[in-house]
Amino acid sequence: MSRIRPVALPLLAVLLSACAQTPQKHADGTKAKPTVTAAKLPEQPRQPPLPNQELTSETLYRFLIGEIAGQRGRLDVATQAYVEMAKKTRDPRIAQRATEIALFARAQDQALEAAKIWLAADPESVRAQQAVTALLVNANKLDDAKPYLEKLLRDEKENVGQAFLQLGGLLSRANDKKAALKLVQELATPYPGIAEAHIAVAQAAMAADDIDLATKEADEAVKLRPEWELAALVKGQALQRRSNAEALAYWKSYLKQNPQAKDVRLNYARLLVNDRNYEEARQEFERLGKDFPQNPDVTMAVALLAIQLKDYDAAEKTLKRALAQNPKDADTVRMYLGQVDEERKQYGEAKRWYTEVSRGEQFIPAQVRYAGVVAKEGDLPGARRYLQQLPVQNNQQRVQLIQAEAQLLRDQNQYQEAYDLLGKSLEKLPNYPDLLYDYAMVAEKVNRIDVLEANLKKLIVIKPDHAHAYNALGYTLADRTERLKEAEDYIDKALKLAPDDPFILDSKGWVLFRRGQTKEALVYLRKAFAERPDPEIAAHLGEVLWVQGQKDEAEKVWRQALQENPDNEALQTAVKRFLP
Repeated sequence: MSRIRPVALPLLAVLLSACAQTPQKHADGTKAKPTVTAAKLPEQPRQPPLPNQELTSETLYRFLIGEIAGQRGRLDVATQAYVEMAKKTRDPRIAQRATEIALFARAQDQALEAAKIWLAADPESVRAQQAVTALLVNANKLDDAKPYLEKLLRDEKENVGQAFLQLGGLLSRANDKKAALKLVQELATPYPGIAEAHIAVAQAAMAADDIDLATKEADEAVKLRPEWELAALVKGQALQRRSNAEALAYWKSYLKQNPQAKDVRLNYARLLVNDRNYEEARQEFERLGKDFPQNPDVTMAVALLAIQLKDYDAAEKTLKRALAQNPKDADTVRMYLGQVDEERKQYGEAKRWYTEVSRGEQFIPAQVRYAGVVAKEGDLPGARRYLQQLPVQNNQQRVQLIQAEAQLLRDQNQYQEAYDLLGKSLEKLPNYPDLLYDYAMVAEKVNRIDVLEANLKKLIVIKPDHAHAYNALGYTLADRTERLKEAEDYIDKALKLAPDDPFILDSKGWVLFRRGQTKEALVYLRKAFAERPDPEIAAHLGEVLWVQGQKDEAEKVWRQALQENPDNEALQTAVKRFLP
């Protein structure tokens, strides 16, 4: 069960300290000077203004209720108690605490209410201003957020450039990307000479799919600061949305003038891989390794690129070097070393790396990988027993292990067993989104489209922003039924939530093809395949190309995909239908 951090005693001291500053009375009724009778806060550069009031029994009661509820995992009760206490005391520290607890409880409305009290009680608090602003953005109240953002930018003065860079990250959370772009443009207008302001607009423009504006604004930033690496990086990313070739040409030219631009070189190397220019990509990896031998981030990036190139010997060598550099997350490096050994079918070594992962964030994923190796060695029952005996700390970990066990069964084409396992698990954990989604996916494999539809619709009610639930429902209806208009409506909702997701783009192309709109379908499928050359996307793209008469290109797409994914069922089925 989730807990908030137990800080009852320090906070009680704060509460007593604030309330003890209430003017007291002498026996004759005259007011005495305020005194402090409990522990003071540590010395800070600026003390927030504190209210003058008594510590009432009601306030103390709410405080105790909030702390005890929080420690018992009742965040809803803790949030309500603290928000009520913030309203009553108008103490900025209590209001800050109420904001933090409400955020932890995902109670956005109450968090915003508490943050506003916090800011009203301490108008000079930058953290309070940031909290109110972020919560307004998360609630898509961009017009309400604008005056707060304007003030934050004005207050930054000589650091306004850094503020614009932070602004870009904040507004990336807004659902309405066009409204976010409009807001950033308005905020940037008074700062035409600040390169970071142009970068903020460029990033918002890319999010809103206005690539021409993104390129123009990135150009302005480059003109203001020609050697600034971030400006070059953003300009290349904007160009990449139009064409890989344009981005590669620009970054190559930039790197000639700025050979030590680490981030640009990393992105240039990644794009070479995506463009299947493997030889030049390999040269870039080698250069990165030589130029930044002691940089663990670069070492890890080079290792991951080597994995992407399937150069597993080079990947192992680089990962071991990263491990020797004492990285912040050594367990992640061990995970990748295990995966490299899995790919080389060195299963004993892979299991050794997974067992060396400590009991942290990577522990459960490492145990899942370990069980996967046991299954690859031919002992599926042993792999399942291994997962079943692992200790778990909460239901989320329990769900991860159930999903992993079901996936082992699916990998062995034991779909009915996976279906039964997930169905029984949902009886005990009926509202877990991940279980609902996986149960729906395996239901399709046993021809229970009714179960798929019911579970995905339930999932959509629980998580209305679950793009892949809409997509899976729409794609299945398009592929397995004649309810094509309904299918397209679901896919369109998914696209609205995740407009650049290649699998959703693929679904849109497929439903258009099923509705007879072949040319329009091809646009979506080409874009999906360019983003991710997945074998199932290749199967769809090839089929539409074949039907359009572009048989040579279709065959090329299929054969290339088969070379890299020879066992993919969807790809094999498509090829067998059209090629002799």
